[in-house]
Amino acid sequence: MRILLMYPIFPKTFWSYEKILELVDRKVLLPPLGLVTVAAILPQEWEFKLVDRNIRPATEEEWAWADVVILSAMIVQKQDLLDQIQEAKKRGKLVAVGGPYPTSVPHEVENVGADFLILDEGEITLPMFIEAIKRGDTSGTFRATEKPDVTNTPIPRFDLLELDAYDMMSVQFSRGCPFQCEFCDIIVLYGRKPRTKTPAQLLAELDYLYELGWRRGVFMVDDNFIGNKRNVKLLLKELKVWMAEHKYPFKFDTEASIDLAQDSEMLELMVECGFAAVFLGIETPDEDSLQMTKKFQNTRSSLTEAVQTIIKAGLRPMAGFIIGFDGEKAGAGDRIVRFAEQAAIPSTTFAMLQALPNTALWHRLKKEGRLRENQDGNINQTTLMNFLPTRPLEELAREYIEAFCTLYDPVQYLDRTYRCFLMMGLPSWKAPAKMPEWIVVKALLIVIWRQGIKRETRWKFWHHLFSILKRNPGVFEHYLAACAHNEHFLEYRQIVRDEIESQLAEYLAQGVEKPYVLVNEKAEEKAEAAVS
Repeated sequence: MRILLMYPIFPKTFWSYEKILELVDRKVLLPPLGLVTVAAILPQEWEFKLVDRNIRPATEEEWAWADVVILSAMIVQKQDLLDQIQEAKKRGKLVAVGGPYPTSVPHEVENVGADFLILDEGEITLPMFIEAIKRGDTSGTFRATEKPDVTNTPIPRFDLLELDAYDMMSVQFSRGCPFQCEFCDIIVLYGRKPRTKTPAQLLAELDYLYELGWRRGVFMVDDNFIGNKRNVKLLLKELKVWMAEHKYPFKFDTEASIDLAQDSEMLELMVECGFAAVFLGIETPDEDSLQMTKKFQNTRSSLTEAVQTIIKAGLRPMAGFIIGFDGEKAGAGDRIVRFAEQAAIPSTTFAMLQALPNTALWHRLKKEGRLRENQDGNINQTTLMNFLPTRPLEELAREYIEAFCTLYDPVQYLDRTYRCFLMMGLPSWKAPAKMPEWIVVKALLIVIWRQGIKRETRWKFWHHLFSILKRNPGVFEHYLAACAHNEHFLEYRQIVRDEIESQLAEYLAQGVEKPYVLVNEKAEEKAEAAVS
């Protein structure tokens, strides 16, 4: 059986980082971990080829070679997924699809001709697909109500990847998150009880990457790395030894909840293991909005102090922010900008709230009749809200555009990055000195030319650079890499402005909808009317 694994194209997003990747001659930030895991679960006597369309399209020879085409996608990849299903069917291929997007809305991939729907988590549903193929079936839908034990998940087939095209590799230790944020689809897809691999499993994956010659960054793609703190600490204690024995070949990034700041042991272990950055789902500094969306873990202590605790421990924070929560007061965008400045967070993903399929938010809004027709929630930064908010959508959109562009003003970005790295702590270990690759040196020279000579940032750039060298020299390399991110955001802020303004103009041309009035506000209005 010949299997062509295909990964659809990502549109330009916060995470696409094209301008940064161009500097180091790489095509894509991260590989399709799901597909190489699928390849490891399928019978190893089958033959596999993998095409990541973010690197290149499939050749006609690859199409002709395949007996079955398997695609996996997130919702942001929807359009290319549907297009590639149709391309496969034109060539008479059997098509199987899985991943978060098909699992959430299976009818959309069925409607364009997908033959097999391998939904939910593959450790359970892929064996069902294998049996169907062995029986000679040409279609089927495979679902699971239970969650698999990930201690049985095999080492992903990293050997199928075009390794040189990627800036980082991906590994996964856990699935699921213990919290109950209303807008989040992770707890819908993977549950609220975090399941983890064993430390030995994760280290075996790192061994394989090491054997393949990988020596760059590794993203621990867990949606909340610290969801199961006990098991994570067991991993970190073994990972610390592994990293020292292998002379620190990798740097890790991951995602975690803000309560990481309250666990000093966890912070210390992460830094000692080579973790360099962590993505934090902050969403908003407005406590009422956090309560509304059930993100209670963000209301238990000062968010600013929590972020700065993480920085001082030695981790660069990336933060997710959202505008458009129910009951949100005007000026939310400005409050987010002020918070990012106060906390000294260099990079922030910032988007308008989306109701993702089957989340608690989606079900509530559907019941209230607030979902906008023919609008998909896709968590991209260039998309209008897909539901009727409690503030005028035009007001929200314009506030969002201005806040996004202010956050990524090149001078303000440099200032925030500088303040962050001034207070950043350092690990006790130091990787062996080695000559930098020429491509990295060339990239840094380009950044110095653009930001230190060509642009208005020149004075800030040199002041901050020499100050970091003098006051916190140990973070110098990491600091320069963060400065390079400015190259992506300089272009992306204009993309956000253009896309949102275009969609807003189309929305306004259709006639403005009145903002939704919350139930408690309606009750207040009735009470006032009764009194009068």
